[in-house]
Formats: sequence, structure tokens, C-alpha cells
Amino acid sequence: MRLYPGTPRTTNRPPVLVCATAAVCAALLTASCGPGQGRGLPGPSAPAHGSDQPGRADRVERLTVRVLEVLPHDKSAFTQGLELDGNTLYESTGMAGRSSVRSGHPDGTNRLRVALPRPLFGEGLTVLGPTLWQLTWRDGVAIERDARTLAERRRVRYSGEGWGLCHQAARGRLVMSDGSARLAFRDPRTFVKTGEITVTSGGEPVPQLNELECVGDTVYANIWSSDQIMRIDANTGKVTGRIDASGLLTPPEASRADVLNGVAAVPGTDEFLITGKLWPKTFRVVLVPAPSQAPAVDGGQRQ
Repeated sequence: MRLYPGTPRTTNRPPVLVCATAAVCAALLTASCGPGQGRGLPGPSAPAHGSDQPGRADRVERLTVRVLEVLPHDKSAFTQGLELDGNTLYESTGMAGRSSVRSGHPDGTNRLRVALPRPLFGEGLTVLGPTLWQLTWRDGVAIERDARTLAERRRVRYSGEGWGLCHQAARGRLVMSDGSARLAFRDPRTFVKTGEITVTSGGEPVPQLNELECVGDTVYANIWSSDQIMRIDANTGKVTGRIDASGLLTPPEASRADVLNGVAAVPGTDEFLITGKLWPKTFRVVLVPAPSQAPAVDGGQRQ
């Protein structure tokens, strides 16, 4: 997550409050929110994850979220990365001197927490079986950890900023964001960069790609400082779906929270966990078509 020079890292970018739309919130709270971010990895064609219809590869589908369950979330956590592996929810948090990596049950119990030494600023993370990688923001360091104990195993240098990270196991690669419209591919063992792709919608680059979640060949990326999540075909870089996740917090909650930042797939389901920086709650949701009265998709960037 990026800050501008001289700006204290109290927001992953300049301070922005999470949008909270009462009407949407009321429609969402027809269920109760469930376990944490998951990693059920149905392929990109799985209907539950909103794949586009055959022959509509350039269509950008408009989606929103329906809340199934609400879970507690540490409201002091400046969330940078979120991932569910089995029944274990992993979370990376930021802020120099306050950064950490955490694991535990999605309901917040049995939590293990390891702090990052100053001045490291924690960013996205992803799990690879017995190990995990955790990014740092401008420190140029990726940390490999033991997934069970969270103990540091080694550090690898990289250039540029680190924002989001996820693992495409079937492709044997990591996918990494740096706040631009580019997604970089990296070797999961060495962390060496092996390629990159530019994400586009309607032929235009989509910048500020942030926290990432890999589901088969699809990458979900939340757009920094917004409540929008892009569904991206990682083979072409094209946005195939635009998810409006606004209105999850009540106005009073949103006034004390920061931006949405944390998306994870729930294993074996079509569900996701969504949370944000300093949010008091995590939401288990499914993706559903946006209301028909929503503005038509123009394929451009969010204004």
C-alpha cells in the first residue's frame, strides 16, 4: 500500500474513509457473515465466481456482494493482505513499528501473531503449503515464513513497491501488484520476476491495483481507496467483472475505519471474505449480479 513522501503511513495511501451506503447495507444484511477469507479455488469458469458467458470475453460484468455472515475483526489491524488456507486465516498488517503477520481461525480465535521489526512496513501475503511469502511496501524485501509458526526463514530483495500478492498454483507462479496497472509474475521459490501484464478495461489501463486473490486463472484485485474489486483474466489482463463492495460498514463504523483492503476466497465454495484497514468486521459474502437499475458498464475506469 502506498503513501506519498512525507505522509505518515496511517492510511495505506492518503487518508480515505470507507464508503458506507445505507441502502446497500440494508440489502446486504439479510444474512449473517461467516468464516474468514478462503481459498476454495474453483477454476476461472466456475459459475459461482461470476465467470463471463462463453463468447463474451470482452464483457465487463457488474456485480455486488450479498452478506452471508459477519465475523469480528481487529479494528486496530491496518490490513494489507488476507488469505484463507484450509481453516486458517492469514493476515498481514502494515505501518512501520506496528506491522505484523497473523494466523488463526476466521472467527478470531487461536490467533498467532509475529511482529515485523522497524522500519519494515508489511504488505500483501500468500500461502504456499508449508511456507508463505509476505511483502513489504518500500523496503524492497519479501519475507519467506514458516506457515505454521510464522517464523522468518529468509529474505529476498526485489525492486519497486510491494502491494498485493497471490499464488497461482496451477501456473506455478506468484502474482504481485505495485499500485500501478501492472501485475508482475514471480517464481514462487526464488521470487525472481518472470514476466508481467497490464490490466485493462475497455482498452484503458486500470491503475492502483492493490490486495490480490488468485482463483484459478482469475485474479481479484481491490482498487486502492475505493470499494471496487476487479475480476481479472490473468492470461490477457482484461477486466471481466467489476464488483461493488460498498456499504458493508455502517456510517458510524466507516467514520472510524479506513479503506477496504482484504479479499480472500473461501475453500471449496463460491464465497469470499472481505475486510479493510481498521475495520471492526470481516464479511463473508457471495457475488451476485448488480441491480438492473445500476449504471450500464462502460468499460472505463471508476470515476
